[in-house]
Amino acid sequence: MLTVRLTKFAKSRQLPLHPSTVEALRRYRQLRGRYIVATPETPFFIASRGKLLGRCLQKRSVDRIFADLRNQLGWSNRGSHDTPRIHDLRHTFAVRRVMLWHQHGTDIDQAMLALTTYMGHAKISDTYWYLTAVPELMAVAAGKFELFVRAQEVNHA
Repeated sequence: MLTVRLTKFAKSRQLPLHPSTVEALRRYRQLRGRYIVATPETPFFIASRGKLLGRCLQKRSVDRIFADLRNQLGWSNRGSHDTPRIHDLRHTFAVRRVMLWHQHGTDIDQAMLALTTYMGHAKISDTYWYLTAVPELMAVAAGKFELFVRAQEVNHA
């Protein structure tokens, strides 16, 4: 479990993580220990050089690191921005999770509450916003609506 403390809404939450992610974070923590002595107040992700050594990563640094990774992986843009942004990973996660729930027949309304908490949104409508205008989800919704209409026609025939 990963504990996210005091987010922008001054809330904390626990997130289950895949074992491979836990291992990668463990290795990072060991590497971080070469640069600083961590205390409970130390941010997990830190700047590793210069006058910001040991301090929380700045957005500019995160964006630069993500750009380097994006270029190494050869990611290209599929959205309305020049290049994929780190925040787009949250969007992709939310959409893929809902698609899997549809495939498995999960009660989406109930599951959305869990997804809202997982993502740290204050309102469920913020989570639903991630799902608007996604062609794959629109196709699923259209298919379900067609099944509903057919069932109504059979019941009234």
